[in-house]
Amino acid sequence: MTIRPAQAGTGVVFRRVDLDGFEVEAVGRNVAKVSYATSLMKKGVLISTTEHLLSAMIGCGVDNAIVDLDNLELPILDGSAQPFVTMMLGVGLKRQRRKRCYLRILKTVEVREGDKYIAVHPHESYSVAYSINFPHPLIGESSFEVDLSDGEFVREIAPARTFGFFHEAEKLKDMGLIRGASTENAIVLSHDDVMNGPLRFEDEFVRHKVLDLIGDLALLGKRVIGRVVADRAGHYMHTALVSRILRDHSVWEEVTLDDKTRELEAVAT
Repeated sequence: MTIRPAQAGTGVVFRRVDLDGFEVEAVGRNVAKVSYATSLMKKGVLISTTEHLLSAMIGCGVDNAIVDLDNLELPILDGSAQPFVTMMLGVGLKRQRRKRCYLRILKTVEVREGDKYIAVHPHESYSVAYSINFPHPLIGESSFEVDLSDGEFVREIAPARTFGFFHEAEKLKDMGLIRGASTENAIVLSHDDVMNGPLRFEDEFVRHKVLDLIGDLALLGKRVIGRVVADRAGHYMHTALVSRILRDHSVWEEVTLDDKTRELEAVAT
């Protein structure tokens, strides 16, 4: 995988260099299938496991990039967004002349599935609150909230790794999933312990769910101004929220940074 600079207004575009440079834009209309990861597809060309890189781009403030891939899946690396963040910040970011365009939420949008839900509400900044509940002694009920306007992503979210349960591994591999999973790229849990500790955070599990959500909501194509609240949602519901938002133009508007700044100044006055 190679990340290349792109002109203002490009957004994030995945390019399959093994398929004559075929391009798949990282936007909601290209969401293909969602199970244990989020995949994109355009004209039969697949891009798999996009959420960690897209989350890192939102967290680092990267709006425009071309991502060259020589196969269908992004590298999992250590199972977090930290390696992507380190690489991008290490080479440096360039400020572009065009004003950043935000998607500001005007009305609450909600997706429910039984007692699970995800919603986005009008808010003055971009914040995410997530709750999970797993029947495991090291996870149980856990919640975490982060505001993405003050750099917390790099410190508090990017290092959080994906996780899985050892007793489910063979079944998932038989389904064609997690084929590259190992103790090097995921937290592996036995019935009552972490098999490859230590954890990076005591609540690393819910922090990784926040990481996934930020990456999935990047498929809106613009940064969000709103508060997202999720309870045991997962990739399917994340992308369902993206689709519902994009379908209803009455629940959002596009604003530039100057528009947003003027409004906040007026409120402060």
